[in-house]
Amino acid sequence: MSDRTSERDPEAVLLTGVYGAGKTSVTEEIAEVLQERALPYAAMDLDWLSWFDAGWDDDDAEHELMLKNLDVVVANYRSAGIQYFVLNLSIENSAMLDSIKALLAMTLRVVRLEVDLATITKRLESDVTTARQVDLHWAGVWLSEGTGEGIEDFVVPNDRPIRVVATEILDLIGWS
Repeated sequence: MSDRTSERDPEAVLLTGVYGAGKTSVTEEIAEVLQERALPYAAMDLDWLSWFDAGWDDDDAEHELMLKNLDVVVANYRSAGIQYFVLNLSIENSAMLDSIKALLAMTLRVVRLEVDLATITKRLESDVTTARQVDLHWAGVWLSEGTGEGIEDFVVPNDRPIRVVATEILDLIGWS
């Protein structure tokens, strides 16, 4: 494969927020808008880069594996000419964010999606999977403790139509 990396510096946006805040849905909508605008993008749910079970439970090791996987995937996308990266992950603290920023080595803007627990409950309670019920529990804990707050560049309420939220984010970060 030939190297089609553009002269333009790559940029990334990281959508964060508690479980059930709508990160994946907003990522999908941003991807749709970027496609309509014919901008070279990649969209990634970073959870999928560390969803495995090797018989041990170590959050730090899982995060390190996600970073290793992200490094390879971003390099592959860059060689294909991707300039805009739309990422999502529930970020607990600045150390997690700093490790992602260091790895990406590109402009990264962080947008925290904000939504109240009643809305999250409505979104997640009908999901029959055990994992989503666990996510609902942790959303309540994170909201009550303020986990993941204060590390973002922008806070965007996600209680409106998804297209409105996606275009607001794109306007905030200057991807027009």
